[in-house]
Amino acid sequence: MSTHPDFNLLIVLDALLSEQSVAGAARKLGLSSSAMSRALGRLRNTTKDPLLVRAGRKMVLTTYAQSICERVHSAVLEINTLLQPVQQDFDAKKLTRTFLIRSNDGFIEVFAAALITTVAHRAPGVRLQFLPKPEKNTRPLREGQVDLEIGVAGEMGPEILLQALFRDHFIGVVHCNHPLAQQQTITPKQYCAYGHVVTSRHGKARGPVDKALSKIGLQRDITAVVPSFAAALTVALGSNLIALIPYSFLTGIVQQKGIDKRYNAFDLPVETSGMTISQMWHPRLQVDPAHRWFRKIVLNVCKTQMG
Repeated sequence: MSTHPDFNLLIVLDALLSEQSVAGAARKLGLSSSAMSRALGRLRNTTKDPLLVRAGRKMVLTTYAQSICERVHSAVLEINTLLQPVQQDFDAKKLTRTFLIRSNDGFIEVFAAALITTVAHRAPGVRLQFLPKPEKNTRPLREGQVDLEIGVAGEMGPEILLQALFRDHFIGVVHCNHPLAQQQTITPKQYCAYGHVVTSRHGKARGPVDKALSKIGLQRDITAVVPSFAAALTVALGSNLIALIPYSFLTGIVQQKGIDKRYNAFDLPVETSGMTISQMWHPRLQVDPAHRWFRKIVLNVCKTQMG
């Protein structure tokens, strides 16, 4: 007669791996420390691995425990999803939920207000929480820390699902009295004759534009590096620097803040690749009615904003 593992231990294992502490895992699951210690003993017997070992005053994960952290957490999230009640008749107006969205500042500046307004009108019980996106990382999606990620897909991994929202590209922006504002066509040499302000969350100044310029023997003078497109635009409007701004961001800011008479935008004088902005989610949320509804809202708002 075959025996099956106790799947309740999977939830205990997830808590132990995330907390790396018997006491912390016990608090997380509302158990006593002695009960958690007994559960750890059963897990050690089942896996034939110590899982947590003493290192000075704290506990650390074994190599095996480290290797299964993400798989265990994903499995627990998947089980929770499977055991949720099936919503046959989805009604957004009755939905009570907070959607966690990971995106950069540029997307928030342009699209957040319209998203919040649309959601509030159709589902009064829904809240949106926007989280920072310091780097590309699939972990927040895989571990259920966010519901949706917005941005350029890049290397997100084969399991992550995505949907294109709109195409975008970079343009140059100067204030209306800048010498380049009077030019019909801007050459690469003219573009490099003035200082530049670029955006980077990590202080990285050079990018595809610089690679394209280097191929024709030119280099621009990057005078300032700022952490957001809003900051780059502000600097350009108050100086003689040229800002590198996504078309979508400038279009949205112009509509919201009415700065159309204070700047001049132009196509870059070198060829650079465009980019597709997508919404990305984990497969566990693919058939979730509420998540499907929210993805459709995001897509429609982006289409409307981008014309």
